[in-house]
This record gives sequence, structure tokens and C-alpha cells, in this order.
Amino acid sequence: MSRTVPVPHGLPVERDAGPFDPPRRITELRESRPVSPLIFPDGHEGWLVTGYDEVRRLMADTRFSSRQDIGPLHMPYEMPGMPPVTEPSPQEPGLFIGMDPPDHTRLRRMLTGAFTVKRMKMLEEHINDIAERQLDEMARLTPPVDLMKEFALPVPSLVICELLGVPYADRKTFQANSTKFLEKDISLDEKIAAFTGLTTYLSELVTSKRAAPEEDILSDLARNDDLSIEELTGIGFLLLIAGHETTANMLGLGTFALLEHPGRLAELRADPELLPEAVEELLRHLSVVDILYRYATEDIELGGETIGKGSTVLVSLLAANRDPRRFDDPDTLDVHRAARGQLAFGHGVHQCLGQQLARIEMRAGFAGLLRRFPTLELAIPAREVKLKTNMNIYGVHALPVTWTGSAS
Repeated sequence: MSRTVPVPHGLPVERDAGPFDPPRRITELRESRPVSPLIFPDGHEGWLVTGYDEVRRLMADTRFSSRQDIGPLHMPYEMPGMPPVTEPSPQEPGLFIGMDPPDHTRLRRMLTGAFTVKRMKMLEEHINDIAERQLDEMARLTPPVDLMKEFALPVPSLVICELLGVPYADRKTFQANSTKFLEKDISLDEKIAAFTGLTTYLSELVTSKRAAPEEDILSDLARNDDLSIEELTGIGFLLLIAGHETTANMLGLGTFALLEHPGRLAELRADPELLPEAVEELLRHLSVVDILYRYATEDIELGGETIGKGSTVLVSLLAANRDPRRFDDPDTLDVHRAARGQLAFGHGVHQCLGQQLARIEMRAGFAGLLRRFPTLELAIPAREVKLKTNMNIYGVHALPVTWTGSAS
């Protein structure tokens, strides 16, 4: 019989090994038992999967359901971008991240054309221009400045607003609600209020686009009569949150990591051709979306363990991306590493739809930042940088930076 690992206060999330590393307890569990029994804070038993091969197999196996409405109630961890489950209820329309095939397949198929590699490459020059304009704005400021506020958040927000057809002037409203929604330690009422605020705004927006479509992704979807307003709203909710929160946190945390690794930073400045590999390595090394959940719909063998039907399974992408069985010297940030196969965007049918867009934004953002601000450095001690340990997407709340001389 399996020995259950007691975790009386929930999954260990304290970044006690450093701001860029998994919690030590998670690393220990991966090394001793990559598929570990786990007791959740509400007392029910489930599993934690931390090994690279095991995570990859799990995420490719559709017997592990993504449907939050069929799992145990009062999940101690919510899937980023999903509303909390408070009672058994039908799936939220349009939120395909929490659906299984064929419902997931139907909605995702409608979006694949909007995010093809070819279409993203066509947008690359425009995204570079957006990053450069934002760097122009930052260069006009007197340091120190908050890199998150002045660069990391505006760039992906501008891009996704243009793509979706969301007025950028409304960003303060939707960013405030999305930030609140992604907080971990807030009341259920606050969480629901943020979710309702976002979906009410988006419902009005997609309704207007159905009446008078423009040239943007939400308008393209609104032309499809097979999609209800509720489904359009759910799709818009996912794309808006995923389209700016994840990339913004990668730009902010990635810059922090590079500034704390000056040797790697110097290598990138000396050889900008390394940037595509460096972006993959930063994605692997940081994995800002760490914990996902699945729900076993039958008894399933994984990593030498039997995960029983009905079990909740937590998946640590960060732990998997630091697995020494897959990556040599995994805790070292190495911009020369071929980090192909990293799991920061997930795997299987739920692999991130916008991953090519995110890569382009990160390449544009880091390339411009390193070129324009050659003397960039932290304006406060690294230990004082406030980390998003209270959020479902990891990063920094603010990154005060400074530079000497004028930006180029």
C-alpha cells in the first residue's frame, strides 16, 4: 500500500532555495518519488507529479481530465485562468482550458488559425516596433523606474489588445481584475467579483463586435454563429489573461534573473544570436506557470504508481523542467543550452495556444532592453525585490532598475 506524504499545510510553495528555484521540498520529492501521494489541506488524498517523463506522459494522456467541475470540491489549488469551483456545476462556457475533448477540440480548433507560426511571424516586425516604442518611453524617464510598470506589462498588453480588439484604454480595469483574480490568498467573494468584472466587460465587448465586427480575433470569432456570447466571453477571458499576464511575468522575472547572472547577461550582449536559445532556457529555468491540476477518470499507472480513479493530481512544471534525468546541470541558467522539450508551455492537447506569440514578444523585449540599456542594473538589493509568491502566475510585483548615462 502506498505511503502517503503528509503535507498538512498544503503543497510546499516557499521559495526557500532562491527566487528562481523550486521549493526544496518539491525538489526532494522529485528525487525520491516523482509521483508522490499527497494530502491536501482539506484532508482528501491525491498526487503530486514532479518528474519530467512522468509529467509529459500525464499531460499527453486524456484520461487525466482538465475539467474542474468533476474534481473534488474546494480545490486547494486553482488552475491559473480558471474560476474557483464552489459547487457541482456545468463547465463555464468558452473556458476550454478546463475542458476535455471533444468540447475542448471544438473550441480550440476555431482558434488555431489565429495563432499559426506563419501568422505570428508576420506580426514579428510589428511586435518589435511595439517593444521599441515602449523602450523609447522608458528611456525618457529618470531612473530608477519600475521595469514591470514601464515595460514588461505594457508590451504584451499592447500586443494582445491589438490582436483581440480590446481597447488599450481599458487596460487599467481589466489588469486590476486579472491581477486580483490570480491572487491566491483572497476570499472567494473577491475572486468571484474579479471574475465577474472581467466577464461582464468582455461580454459587452464581444456583443458589440458581433453587431459591428472589426479586424481582430474576437471579431473573427464573433462572426461564427456557432459560438454563443457566453462562449465568446469565456474565450476572450482566457486569451486576455494568458496573453498578457504570463509574458509580462516572464519579461520581468527573466530580466531579474539575467541581472543576477551578469556573466550570462554579458554573453547575450556580446552575441545577440543566442537570444532564441536564451528565451527557451529562461522559459525552462523559470516556468512562471508552475502548478496545474488534472483529475484521474479511471485507475492509471504512472511512474510505477497506481493513481486511483477520482484522484486529484497536481503537476509541477517547474520541478519537471529542473529534472536532472532530462536536463544536465538543471539548476544552472545556461543561455547556450538546447532546452528543446521544456514544458513551460505544457504538453499534449492543452499545450499553450499562444506559445509562438510569447516567444516573439520575449525575443523582442529582451533584445531591445539589452541593446538600449547596456548599463541596466537593479536599483535595490535583490533580496528586496517583491516576488509573486501570492499569485498563481509567478514573477515580480515590481522590478526597480536604474542605468547610467542615456539609453541608446
